[in-house]
Amino acid sequence: MLLKDKLENKNIILASQSPRRKELLAGLGLEFSTLSLDIDESFDRNQFKREKITEYLSAKKAKAYTEIKLNDIIITSDTTVWVDDESLEKAANREEAYEMLRKLSGKTHSVYTSVTIRSTEKEVTFSDETQVTFALLSDEEIYYYIDTYKPYDKAGAYGVQEWIGYIGVDNMNGSYFNVMGLPTHKLYKELIRF
Repeated sequence: MLLKDKLENKNIILASQSPRRKELLAGLGLEFSTLSLDIDESFDRNQFKREKITEYLSAKKAKAYTEIKLNDIIITSDTTVWVDDESLEKAANREEAYEMLRKLSGKTHSVYTSVTIRSTEKEVTFSDETQVTFALLSDEEIYYYIDTYKPYDKAGAYGVQEWIGYIGVDNMNGSYFNVMGLPTHKLYKELIRF
């Protein structure tokens, strides 16, 4: 049975305003609505590392939706970039974005995305990791990217599907879509099991 048939009578809600996540979920052939949850995305940096950060925040987003009904399936997600034992979330301004991209330049980092699927009966959270290796980036390239694409809504201050991905990514081990913000292959399997 195809996923779209299995979920035919379900009300799928993507709790995200990310255009990338909307595009990726639509790519699975599903009909869904979206909503925006305004939650505090802070976490204890001593307690949470790597995918534990994104698992915590994804589950926190799912729990923030309190109006869940019988046929609802809520999907929430969170992504972080992990390099040099540090989590890079969204950059607040141009200089923060520059500092993040300078840290990623010439190195391999991990992108962790966690997804929580929640209904009235159950909840499951899972994660995926992709390793991304960046070429050495010049200051001119970094500032051109920041000023042209304004990547302030993206973990690690970059979108792999944008110019920086075309010129800067030397190698990738894992799911490209995970780096975009939604591990579609794992989400498909988890929704079939759900």
